[in-house]
Amino acid sequence: MSTAMLQISANLQRGDFTLDVNVTWPLTGVTALFGRSGCGKTTLLRMIAGLEKVSDAQVTFAGAAWQNARQFVPVEKRRVGLVFQEASLLPHLSVTGNLLYGYQRTPDALRRLQPDAVIRMLGLETLLERRVDQLSGGQAQRVALGRALLSSPQLLLLDEPLAALDTQTKRDIMPFLSRLASESAVPIVLITHSPEEVQRLADRVVFMRDGAIDEICDLQQAMARPDSPLFADEGPATVLTGVLSDTDEQGVRSFGVEHARLFVQTSSSEVGQQPSPMTNTRLRVLARDVSVALDDPERISIRNHLQVVIQQIHELPDNRLLLTTRLADGQHLLIEITRWSARQLGLQTGQTVWALIKSVALVR
Repeated sequence: MSTAMLQISANLQRGDFTLDVNVTWPLTGVTALFGRSGCGKTTLLRMIAGLEKVSDAQVTFAGAAWQNARQFVPVEKRRVGLVFQEASLLPHLSVTGNLLYGYQRTPDALRRLQPDAVIRMLGLETLLERRVDQLSGGQAQRVALGRALLSSPQLLLLDEPLAALDTQTKRDIMPFLSRLASESAVPIVLITHSPEEVQRLADRVVFMRDGAIDEICDLQQAMARPDSPLFADEGPATVLTGVLSDTDEQGVRSFGVEHARLFVQTSSSEVGQQPSPMTNTRLRVLARDVSVALDDPERISIRNHLQVVIQQIHELPDNRLLLTTRLADGQHLLIEITRWSARQLGLQTGQTVWALIKSVALVR
């Protein structure tokens, strides 16, 4: 059975800005549109939604023509869910009223998700009776996501949904977005200029620059290059996938399999939230947060000691090196060290070393 696809082709000239795209990607998982402000991400998303009518453009969703030279399907008939930077909730309705607004207007035959499932997915159980003016920014965005999902969209379009939130609120809401992406079964298009959001949420990345598409690739391909655009802000990073255990009495969860197991500190926003059994979770590890030892050190506060094999050594600016290493479970881990450290340790490809990672450096 072939995978349904989203296809967009358009050439738009607006003042000094030109958007020229011809792209196709699968209608599965999360597709991130990534690039600097002004590169055309929002214009492309508005075309997909039906909010931007561009002459001669073509938009095809799962074989159905949403726009071509002969027809234009309006936004209300495309059955897309839209969430922007601001939650834009209905102020006269409670949280429950906002959640059910689209659900009650969706025919029974088209309902794909039920309120109880969405409320659990987004952790809204304690907010249902509140007025929207009693919500924090992060809570309001979670309600906006739930309202969009409960309209049972064929496609969920998120235009920088975390951009208006402070750093701590972004960290608090990220696990809920991750759960939404993995559990809702609704394909998502996410606009962002945050590498962390891409690394923690996306399955594939559409790299945009100056109104054009540079490349489209899956997340692992996007992070395989030492010069990846995703590394521009915080440097190289690794995304590891594995199963997260329940929290133990010390507030720690184990992640991954034997011989490649990590221990992760539970954050305050995760207290009381246990992961679904056998559900894969992502951990993001900045390469600069990993150290190297030739032997497994004892009498050290760092709990995560992983035996890895050095596969490649890349040159970085400022006398730094990037090691691409392989874990016991076959996944790769990037490590950034100085040229001096590599020389002192005599590091070379094929060598087995120990990677040391503090639990507080692991972000999910």
